[in-house]
Amino acid sequence: MKRSLSLASLSLATLITLSACGSSSGGGMEGMDGMGESSAAAAPGATTGSTSGASDEAVAEHNDADVMFAQMMIPHHEQAVEMSDMMLSKDGITPEITDLATKIKDAQGPEIETMTGWLEAWGEPMDPEDGMEGHSMGGSGSMDGMMSEDQLSELEAAEGTDASRLFLDAMTAHHEGAVGMAQDEIDDGENPEAIELAETIVETQNAEITEMKELLAGL
Repeated sequence: MKRSLSLASLSLATLITLSACGSSSGGGMEGMDGMGESSAAAAPGATTGSTSGASDEAVAEHNDADVMFAQMMIPHHEQAVEMSDMMLSKDGITPEITDLATKIKDAQGPEIETMTGWLEAWGEPMDPEDGMEGHSMGGSGSMDGMMSEDQLSELEAAEGTDASRLFLDAMTAHHEGAVGMAQDEIDDGENPEAIELAETIVETQNAEITEMKELLAGL
């Protein structure tokens, strides 16, 4: 009789112990699952925030020299495109000069769009006269080589060899002014894309200056 009671008591104690262990183990696993979900949800948010900050910093990287370079080079390029259009609309112009005018227009048109986009991204005005209190001119601070309205009218009215000579003379001076402005940007600028464009302008327009002087000598 005593032996039966002892066995029954032992069995009951064993069942209680197993039940308690199972409950504790299950609760612990559920807690770990919840922690895993919480960590996984938090990770993407942290990554997104850091990359966004880096992108914004890259867009904002510019200084006064970058702003002035874009503001002044845009109208400078626009006049070069206008001069090229004048030559392309004329009859009796040699293929060498029309090819040069086409090359200048095709290069500088897209550059105007690029620099306009920079100013918009930087929140800067297109006109260098706007907001001048916040910026120093730096470098030469001028758009050397620009034709006056009278000179543009003279080029528009000219024909044949006279037009070619006027165009080559004026565009040579125009390019020399652009090279000077680009060199100011290389020396003083901060934005990597603006400096890269300035270096391209120096290289390509110096080569075109040499070409134009050779064409002039052959007229």
